[in-house]
Amino acid sequence: MTHLRRTTAAAASLVAATLALTACTGGDTDGGQTATGDQKDVTIAVHNGWDEGIAVSHLWAELLESEGYDVELEMADAGPVYTGIAGGQFDVNVDTWLPLTHGDYLEEYGDDLELLGAWYDDAVLTIAVNEDAPLTSLAELGQNADVFGGRLVGIEPGAGLTRITKDEVIPTYGLEGMDFVESSTPAMLAELTGATDAGRNIAVTLWRPHWAYDAFPIRDLEDPEGALGEAERIESVGRTGFAEDFPQLAAWLAEFTLTDEQLFSLENIMFNELGGKDNEAAVERWLEENPDFFPGIKDAAGEV
Repeated sequence: MTHLRRTTAAAASLVAATLALTACTGGDTDGGQTATGDQKDVTIAVHNGWDEGIAVSHLWAELLESEGYDVELEMADAGPVYTGIAGGQFDVNVDTWLPLTHGDYLEEYGDDLELLGAWYDDAVLTIAVNEDAPLTSLAELGQNADVFGGRLVGIEPGAGLTRITKDEVIPTYGLEGMDFVESSTPAMLAELTGATDAGRNIAVTLWRPHWAYDAFPIRDLEDPEGALGEAERIESVGRTGFAEDFPQLAAWLAEFTLTDEQLFSLENIMFNELGGKDNEAAVERWLEENPDFFPGIKDAAGEV
């Protein structure tokens, strides 16, 4: 798990020392409130490697800090994210794919979670290959495994995409003879980069929306059996009591949506142009280019 504290350079050493002595906890830790009446401290749990979630989490961190909240971002795999939210260690996650990808976690921990609203409704899981690969469908992959060196490159072991690939895609299409590599999203993207540069065929687990579709010459394999599921919605999910402790933020999240153009432009700035090295600068630049974004959410939500 990676702990990220958004703070000024002048306070960085003090915060680092404080965090070394204290564990993160969900909800308010110092009794403070924002001008909206919400608890001041908010911890956003972020899925490792899921770039749309990283981008949107940093976007909300910037927006909330501009409103007087103290924001912490916690990076973790899916399992720890949902156990942490259910246990109250984290306040909210803005990258929950439903009903399929993260549905098992909702079923297991649903009594301790609050659904706060969907902000995107056309998210899909995919198996992608280089655009000049000599096949178009997952139904052809098993018989052409040697084209890809017998490998299907995956992401984090705890990801919903990994589970669905193992439990649904591989048995449905007879891919048991392929080496399904469970690694991490950065490792998968590094292999995709290497294969692209070398002109090699490659098959990877991926999802839309993702900036890789703009960065690499890739396309999705058809899924005639629907093993990867239909289009999903991306929701914000909070801990029990979230809306009570953060009524204004809950109202904002209920009105929050992103179009394809908005999301892809944010991801392009963050991960392509800035290489994921300065996410706060990426968000600041995007907000300058989209000055009506947050005011529109605030107008729609009103004051709670």
